[in-house]
Amino acid sequence: MRKLIEFRGRICNSILLIFLLAFCFPVSAQILPERERAKLIEEIQQHRFDNLLPKLMDHAKIDMWLVIAREYNEDPVLKTMLPPTWLNARRRTILVFYRNKEQDSLVRLAVARYDVGKNISSAWNPEKQPEQWEALVQIIKDRNPEKIGLNYSEIDGIADGLVKTDYDEFMEALPQEFHSKIVSAEDLAISWIETRSEKEMEIYPELVQITKDIIREAFSNKVIVPGETSTEDVVWWMRQKVTDLGLETWFHPTVAIQRDEEALQDHVSAFSSAKERKVIRPGDLIHCDFGISYLGLNTDCQQMAYVLKAGESEAPKFLSEAFDKGNQLQDILTGNFETGKTGNKILLESLEQAKSKGLKPMIYTHPLGLYGHSSGTTIGMWDSQEGVPGSGDYPLQENTVYAIELNTSVFLPDWDQEVRIMLEESGFWGAEGFQYVNGRQEELLLISHK
Repeated sequence: MRKLIEFRGRICNSILLIFLLAFCFPVSAQILPERERAKLIEEIQQHRFDNLLPKLMDHAKIDMWLVIAREYNEDPVLKTMLPPTWLNARRRTILVFYRNKEQDSLVRLAVARYDVGKNISSAWNPEKQPEQWEALVQIIKDRNPEKIGLNYSEIDGIADGLVKTDYDEFMEALPQEFHSKIVSAEDLAISWIETRSEKEMEIYPELVQITKDIIREAFSNKVIVPGETSTEDVVWWMRQKVTDLGLETWFHPTVAIQRDEEALQDHVSAFSSAKERKVIRPGDLIHCDFGISYLGLNTDCQQMAYVLKAGESEAPKFLSEAFDKGNQLQDILTGNFETGKTGNKILLESLEQAKSKGLKPMIYTHPLGLYGHSSGTTIGMWDSQEGVPGSGDYPLQENTVYAIELNTSVFLPDWDQEVRIMLEESGFWGAEGFQYVNGRQEELLLISHK
């Protein structure tokens, strides 16, 4: 993993530049057509099955993992394992992963009528054995595993994907002698979701670049005409841009304004999904929260911009200095990352250090990857600054990506009130420490008053 973060120049050679929209600041990253995306996703999945899953099963001490779901009610873990030509499970789909550590082998089977793509082979012929549960039981008997992991969890919703009906029917079919071998696959499921492979980290910077390119264009005069354009106009422009590029958003973006004659909102109002529609004006401090889904991964980014007044060529010094405090808080937080340390411990240490330096911090950093709000340790929530029970007690692991999400409130004498510097950047934690996936914002974006 030594060169995991040498991002540029290592993107898969098959990536082609298909189209650029005719905007002032076109997205500079390369976007694949659907067929090429599918090919790359299958390669990533194969790499994860071949190189990652055996290690995760050994670490979790589970030698058989069952992932069970039905069409349109998929286990969140199963959705990350389906080939790109399967948009959903088919009927009831049962995946079986059997790890023989002594032989260093991993068998990948599907108790389904069809192969599940190129990476998981069908092991059931309904014409010869009509009973799907009996076919699964026979696979279990043939291999006699020590521990059978099922996806149920109290602390992580993504790892809690086995529905009650499937659990009840499986347990009824399973011979009593195997019941004592059933365990929660919570740690294994979380590890599968949170751990990033080398291939994924080769493409992740491109996703972040696309995200930032869209924000840069949204916060420009191509989209914003001060005095005319509203925050809601920018939000829907971002949604449309993503659609036009053939991508998806995993949450509805937000755009918000802070200005000198309006008092800072409380946190409940600021984090409400019901954002007030406002017309953008010169002198406004603008913030966005925006993320995309592409190639099975997700981004989550918050950046800030200033709308120049007539005669201005840069943001006022007091706003630039306030923005620097947001970067300072990021440095404090990421400086406390340590493998094996819980999110709650990282949170409390970071808040204490930030306050000792005169900051007014709030930290709500979350795992990022196969899902936007993904599995792994949670480092605070905006309404849980004392720690997050359950997910906050989970230890930080290597080869994971986090949305470094936080804010600090700064009093501005020039405005006679506080502003909130709200930032979010994708960061990677690995054996060599912390690094941003594709840099971070270190100064305000500028929008002309014209």
